[in-house]
Amino acid sequence: VQLQASGGGLVQAGGSLRLSCAASGRTFGIYMAWFRQAPGKERESVATINWSGDSSNYAASVKGRFTISKDNAKNTLYLQMNSLKPEDTAVYYCAARSSSGSYNYWGQGTLVTVSS
Repeated sequence: VQLQASGGGLVQAGGSLRLSCAASGRTFGIYMAWFRQAPGKERESVATINWSGDSSNYAASVKGRFTISKDNAKNTLYLQMNSLKPEDTAVYYCAARSSSGSYNYWGQGTLVTVSS
């Protein structure tokens, strides 16, 4: 599985961004997620979604502001980010795994910078 993330950029606090992650290769049945890593901090899980898209989970810090979704017909994962805060500034990575494995497929990351 190959992953290509896009959509990052500079936005003011309170603004919105939508990240996309195009998947290719053997994508059938994969579970996907968005992670982020802020400067000087460990990488953390932001949101996860199952293959069918009917089950998702969010980090407490983004719940109610971010929405993860996927379009299997387009092999694309999305992260809609609303009400952005400066503390959301990070490099965001999309990741994928099989139904029973760990996240071992990673995109290259896209930088999101939220100014105050």
